Amino acid sequence: MQIAIVGLAGSGKTTVFNTLTRGHAQTGGYGGMELHVGAVKVPDERLNKLAEIFKPKKIVQADVTYFDLGAPPASVEGRVGTEELPADQLARLREADALLHVVRAFEDPAVPHPEGSVDAWRDLERLDFEFVMSDLSLVEKRLERLKGSGHHGTPAEREANERELEILTRLHVGLVEGHPLRGETIDPEDEKVIRGFRFLTQKPVLVLLNVGEADITRETEIIAGISGRYGQAKTLVSALSAKIEMELGELEADEAAVFMDELGLKESSLGRVIKLSYQLLGLISFLTAGPDEVRAWPIPNGSSSVDAAGAIHTDLARGFIRAEVVPYEDLLALKTMAEARKHGKLRSEGKTYTVKDGDVVEILFSK
Repeated sequence: MQIAIVGLAGSGKTTVFNTLTRGHAQTGGYGGMELHVGAVKVPDERLNKLAEIFKPKKIVQADVTYFDLGAPPASVEGRVGTEELPADQLARLREADALLHVVRAFEDPAVPHPEGSVDAWRDLERLDFEFVMSDLSLVEKRLERLKGSGHHGTPAEREANERELEILTRLHVGLVEGHPLRGETIDPEDEKVIRGFRFLTQKPVLVLLNVGEADITRETEIIAGISGRYGQAKTLVSALSAKIEMELGELEADEAAVFMDELGLKESSLGRVIKLSYQLLGLISFLTAGPDEVRAWPIPNGSSSVDAAGAIHTDLARGFIRAEVVPYEDLLALKTMAEARKHGKLRSEGKTYTVKDGDVVEILFSK
């Protein structure tokens, strides 16, 4: 589960990285090329509630890995901006499961915008354009090769090349028009053909508007203004003040509470952004609980009970017998598995059961 933090120079993306990861990467370099990596625990109050019941030795949260990349230079005729990134960073960008696009929405005379003015919509479109150009370049290079040497090889190889040619030609049309691939409807079998390209504009995106202190109380309004215009598939829009969140993170809990009260904040935006990142990846958490540990296990939404067993250990999936399942809310109310069973809330589910977010699961398996 890896999310690439991207953004134009001066957007505050490294400050966002530091805020999320409690890191101390150097900021203010206007898009330096250093790579920063950090893992973040996904807030889940359910784990704390279950820990009160089971008194485990440890609590294990799900986590998300973020990495902060340098900003690509602008594309010009004959040169694609993202291709100017160091090779390892471009590879990491393509390998990411999703993008967190930090967009500057704050005014700060001490940190002038490289373009001379703050315009969140302009900057959002600009980086989208760079990623479209990157995918377009990749597609055109592959099309050129397929049209040249794709007619050679065995009948099976020629058939595969023809199919790839047809798919990429269709995707090329949208990219030329400036449309990200995440809006394309792609057949699952066709998806297998193009999966290796790791197209940037096919990845889900969390647009994070980095607002100033004066606009914190207007976050909802600012988010609505951008999300109403953006409207792309597989996207979420949120906001936070990275500077304020970083300051909050450096305070003791009681001091932070006072500071938030002064700012008119009911809660930190940080937890919301992390949860949205998790949601963006299409993940849910099922839970396990016992005296050794209480733990959240991330799995793709729609996963079966066998998939959940495999997330814990491959042996559990291989020897799967059944899953004992109780919804978190019911277990919280009844306090023990025995009481859940007594009240008919603990169910036995087979291999085809679709695990729900918050299911507390125990896997029974043959060794």
